[in-house]
Amino acid sequence: MQSPRQIELDGEARLALGQILAIMTDHAMSGGAARWDLERVLELEHRLDVPSEVATDAELASVRTVTIGIDDAALLLDGMAFTEVASAELPWVEMVRWTSDFITAELRQHWTDDEWRALAGS
Repeated sequence: MQSPRQIELDGEARLALGQILAIMTDHAMSGGAARWDLERVLELEHRLDVPSEVATDAELASVRTVTIGIDDAALLLDGMAFTEVASAELPWVEMVRWTSDFITAELRQHWTDDEWRALAGS
């Protein structure tokens, strides 16, 4: 984990990130190109403490502090980009794009532009 940060996420945010990780897992397990390390995706899902899809309102509202690194954030952003491209022909693509933009801003804010540039250069 590179440049770890403690980030507070409510259950709905963790569930949304969990859905992206599930799409990444499905792609990896369906014989898709080896775009992501499946073990790493599953470990991140576990660390995010993703609530189940039948979670109660109280569970979804609960805020948890999770530790993620800039490399974890980059993995999530790549999964979101993949999801956005895969959704291009769907009628709700604008909602996918808006959600991607929102989550990108939320994740990127925890590291400086210099840290992001350093990650891109490595």
